[in-house]
Amino acid sequence: MVSFRFPFSFSQPPRPPVSATANAASRPFSTTAALSVAVAVAAAGAGVAFSQDVNTPFLQSALNFLASNRNSFCPMWGSLSLSENSSPVTESRTGVSFPVVLRDSQRLLGVGLRRKAILGLKNIDVYAFGVYADDADIKKCLSQKYGELSASELKANEALKEDLAESDVSMTIRLQIVYGRLSIRSVRSAFEESVGSRLQKFSGSDNKELLQRFTSQFKDEYKIPRGSIIDLSKERGYVLRTTIDGKEVGSIESKLLCRSILDLYIGDEPFDRKAKDDVELNLASVLGK
Repeated sequence: MVSFRFPFSFSQPPRPPVSATANAASRPFSTTAALSVAVAVAAAGAGVAFSQDVNTPFLQSALNFLASNRNSFCPMWGSLSLSENSSPVTESRTGVSFPVVLRDSQRLLGVGLRRKAILGLKNIDVYAFGVYADDADIKKCLSQKYGELSASELKANEALKEDLAESDVSMTIRLQIVYGRLSIRSVRSAFEESVGSRLQKFSGSDNKELLQRFTSQFKDEYKIPRGSIIDLSKERGYVLRTTIDGKEVGSIESKLLCRSILDLYIGDEPFDRKAKDDVELNLASVLGK
């Protein structure tokens, strides 16, 4: 089992407002924190004034205080272990959970929700999704270009997600159905529209044959009740492999198709912008120094 240390972040729902009582209760802690900072500053100043003479009573007390409370000044860093035993991540609006790791090496980078308007009047929650990418592939394909940048620099780098989508990194988009009356025909129709527009975007033509090869995998015989899982896996060599509830229904080798599928979730106009932001944040954490 390989362990990596980095801040593993996902967008969270807004926190409820804090009451006046809670604010009042938090004041002693805030005062203590302020005093801690003051002591730290004073200690630093005293260290200069006394040329690090630790026999000075005030300086010694300040140094003792800082040493005993040093952990409280450290940022909260998470340790994500690539293990099936890691706690799953829940998409907050649907309650759907996603494993942190797929296939032993693909790390969860973000979760989101696909919503669809019906007759332009009502939005329904169609499926929750998780975006996964292989750790080793990320480092192999992207470290040479981005490995020397800090996480903060990577977060602001617009080219990073484009390079992720274009490179030969193994990835999976996992869809978990939440709309109980969704038919496979509706899925096929939705992909014809969304994937078709991306094929046009990246190639300049409609690529009807390629689109038909992909959408024809979603045959009428397949049932997708609530809780069904569809995996769209981009494997090495730009092979898109599709499975429904663990059963493979087809595979197509096409860099254009892989790029078009990924664009739905991490492109310029993603289905869920917060999910895209999470992917960029956690990708930067994987690569950043």
